[in-house]
Amino acid sequence: MAAAKPTIQVAAGQWMPFGASRLQANGTYMIEGPMRYLLEVLSHHMNFEYEVVPPPDGMWGVKQPNDSWTGMIGQIQRQEVQLAVGPFTVTPQRMTVSDFSIPLLHENWAIITPRPGVKSDITGFIKPFTLQVWLLILASLVSVSMAMVCVAWAETKIFRMVVKNIISKALMWIVQTLAQESSEWLPKEDGGRLIVITWLLASLVFMTSYGGILTAMLTVPRVTIPIDSLADLVSQSDLPWRTVSGSFMLTFLEESEYELHQKAHMHQGPTIKTCLAERQNIADGKLAAICDDISMLKAMAEDFSTTGECHLYITREKVLSNLFLCLAFPKNSPYLAKTNYIVRVLLEAGLWDKWLGDQLANSSHCLRHPKLDRRRGGHQPIDMGSFIGPLLLLLFGAGIGLVVFLCEQLVHKCVHQSQP
Repeated sequence: MAAAKPTIQVAAGQWMPFGASRLQANGTYMIEGPMRYLLEVLSHHMNFEYEVVPPPDGMWGVKQPNDSWTGMIGQIQRQEVQLAVGPFTVTPQRMTVSDFSIPLLHENWAIITPRPGVKSDITGFIKPFTLQVWLLILASLVSVSMAMVCVAWAETKIFRMVVKNIISKALMWIVQTLAQESSEWLPKEDGGRLIVITWLLASLVFMTSYGGILTAMLTVPRVTIPIDSLADLVSQSDLPWRTVSGSFMLTFLEESEYELHQKAHMHQGPTIKTCLAERQNIADGKLAAICDDISMLKAMAEDFSTTGECHLYITREKVLSNLFLCLAFPKNSPYLAKTNYIVRVLLEAGLWDKWLGDQLANSSHCLRHPKLDRRRGGHQPIDMGSFIGPLLLLLFGAGIGLVVFLCEQLVHKCVHQSQP
């Protein structure tokens, strides 16, 4: 008769996509997700049954002033469980009360924020050039206009030519050339023609550069990303941020000696349970969160699967990189060595990556740059918001023209009335 399998207690929290403990109708707990598959493999090859015991506070583990621990690490310290699946970020403090398996994977911590979008800009038509370039173009326009007027006027005196409205014709020609419009008037002598050639070449460079840059900006619009690092996060005040309760990052920011980390800890809001649970609040622009990359990818996957759109953004600069995620055991556990062997086999076979990857379907679609979100078929249509600037400029010019016209009519009427 075969000996009965021993039953061990396994601590498991709520951390999808890795796993989540669920209360069943019979009052016991079961675990879902990749950690369930891993536990089934371990129990089969190590010949044990297991009972899931969630931590009373739902936390991973934070050291208390009296050297006790909360969460699952506390269960390990008190030897209430023989295994905690977590997985856990390995830290020197945790290693004093627990042994850890070989890493299941490496994790990075970054910031998840509302996804920046392509915003219409009514001043976009002047953005191809900087303010300094526009001022230089204006200075060129004024200086060439003055030179053309002086040369054209001098030539009429030197060569005894009679040209009506020489000043207005010269000024109008300068503006028409810059706008790439034709003009019937040209200087008759070589001095003025030399200025014409110079201004034609300069105008060609100015307007060709402007048109090319503006076309590129409208085709591939620039998206401003206000928060792309921890420094960006702490330097702004519009979007509050939070960290996960009982997580390694909470302790790391609190104990770090770097000023940036201290600011991030001191000015953060109340902690959150998980980034996945807060994904809607983050998408709605209510907060940002400092999370591990796997949780952020899961939040992206869930968001895209339910809405068909991407509403979340992961910062490119990491808060912390290359951390180990492992299973936790009590000190000198007899299960550790065999677990390490089985985990190594699963990693080499790619099964662990397969289980985890199944939980992150659709996340890659939202990892593209936000500026590509509105593109369809490789083209970026121009909406009214992007075109309203030139229309307002046209209306302003028409309004000024109408005012000048009315003033002319008023002056003309007054002059005629004053004549006997």
